[in-house]
Amino acid sequence: MVNTQPHLVRRELDAVYEVGKTLATSLDVHKTFREALNYLTHAFDWRRAFVVIADGESQLSGLCAIGLTQAEQQRLHFESGEGIVGRVFSSGMPATVPDVRAEPLFLNRTGGADQSPGIPVAMLATPIRADHRTLGVLVIDCLNPEERRVFAEDLRLLRMVATLMGQSLLLHRSVTAAHETLQDESRRMHKALGGQRAKLEQVVGVSKPMLKVFDQIHQVAPSRTTVLLRGESGTGKEVMARAIHSLSPRAKEPFVGVNCAALTESLLESELFGHEKGAFTGAQGQRKGRFEMAHGGTLFLDEIGDISAAFQAKLLRVLQERSFERVGGGAAVKVDVRLILATNRNLERMVQAGEFRADLYYRINVVSIQLPPLRERREDIPAMAQHFLDRFNRENGKTTRFSPEAMRVLASCYWPGNVRELENCVERTATMAGDNIITDLAFPCRENRCLTQVLHHIEREDAVRPSRLAEIPITEVPTAPPPRLPTIGDGESADAGFGETPEEGAAGALLPVSVGAAAGGRVDDKPDGERERLIWAMERCGWVQAKAARLLKITPRQMGYALQKHGIEVRKF
Repeated sequence: MVNTQPHLVRRELDAVYEVGKTLATSLDVHKTFREALNYLTHAFDWRRAFVVIADGESQLSGLCAIGLTQAEQQRLHFESGEGIVGRVFSSGMPATVPDVRAEPLFLNRTGGADQSPGIPVAMLATPIRADHRTLGVLVIDCLNPEERRVFAEDLRLLRMVATLMGQSLLLHRSVTAAHETLQDESRRMHKALGGQRAKLEQVVGVSKPMLKVFDQIHQVAPSRTTVLLRGESGTGKEVMARAIHSLSPRAKEPFVGVNCAALTESLLESELFGHEKGAFTGAQGQRKGRFEMAHGGTLFLDEIGDISAAFQAKLLRVLQERSFERVGGGAAVKVDVRLILATNRNLERMVQAGEFRADLYYRINVVSIQLPPLRERREDIPAMAQHFLDRFNRENGKTTRFSPEAMRVLASCYWPGNVRELENCVERTATMAGDNIITDLAFPCRENRCLTQVLHHIEREDAVRPSRLAEIPITEVPTAPPPRLPTIGDGESADAGFGETPEEGAAGALLPVSVGAAAGGRVDDKPDGERERLIWAMERCGWVQAKAARLLKITPRQMGYALQKHGIEVRKF
């Protein structure tokens, strides 16, 4: 008979509301189920409660429990059809046992019948169902003195709670499955990208600019499109050209490189196109040119911006016709060659000045990849320096290594010569090192003997203390990593010591006294004059106005006003 007492019905509704609210707080079913059981056991005077869920087709294992010890929870394992819990799971029907001691199917796996001697213990179990299948079983037990308690209301409440739990379990599994699918797809994509990038064995780079270059290389490599590599001298254009070739379908065919700036026009023509016997003095036999040698593969033309106007016309015809004639010959030679070209010149400006043919520019500038200078990817310097040092050690049978201070010096240099200069510096320093550890004092720049400083007129502080040094991880050798170095102007206000407006600040006094300390350098090396301090800050920051403004604790706009006021021309590197 259904209980119609208003206060009992209200208590059940309150319980269903509280359980539903608890289950909706999180997708962690272990946490929410346990909180729901904890509320129900206190509200309805139940002694113990637990939930078991299906683990496979016929195995049931405990998910959460209230009133059970850790050891008892570990014994919550049932087979489908085993005991009362297994029967409820396999049949999908609830069960009520007024006294578990009198029930032969009761397994007493958790010792519930032994905890209250002389007092009957009742057990209620209901299946947790969702999506037309049984997902688990909800079980409670309580004392039943003299077997007078009627469990119809308890069982009805359990069935409602089990329905809510079933929906929560179904949602949890759906979200978990979707998450695992996304994780698998993410791992697959990372593995695929990682596998592609691993093919660039000769390239070292983890910075964002280099990762962008790697992505462009992987996109362009499978095609036969002409590629123009641009960047300063020493940025690794030939290395990137070889990487494109190794990732292309022509990887097994020849890769032939020519430095166009190293040869005169006549020698370059013979070198690229070959010559016939007797074509000129000393031509004792027929010779194949680099175009023929690269047939089926890749031809790399470095310093393409340095070729003469006459040879530009000859090269344009070859690119258009895909054929050429050897020097001193008349027969056309057809070739299948992929071209990769490189230059450190501003071709657009050369075209405007009439120094480079516009039609040749459009022919070679199909896919352009800009290689960043080393100073714009300082994150790569430690790994590259270690790569060059490892190669030096292999070739010379040594075990030289960098100290953290030495690595900081390398990571903070301006490197006008880029990767080529870094490689030479590492080899020179490793060769002249007195022991197996290269310290910061081993570098010529620490004693004002750096030829780069003389060549490019770079101040010593600019070579050893740029503002991005703190962002570069330096690995301790062999102990733990060194503490983080302060960044220039870190934690300082950009407007300290100036007027309320940019105009007032620019017209007023510049450079607070604490600039040298904020920069991490010496205070006594700060010039006294306003113009001298502006130049001092710009040189220290590589003539980057924003960095110099932070060093002087002013805004970039104020910096611009001050430079304009004193007529200081900003250098371009």
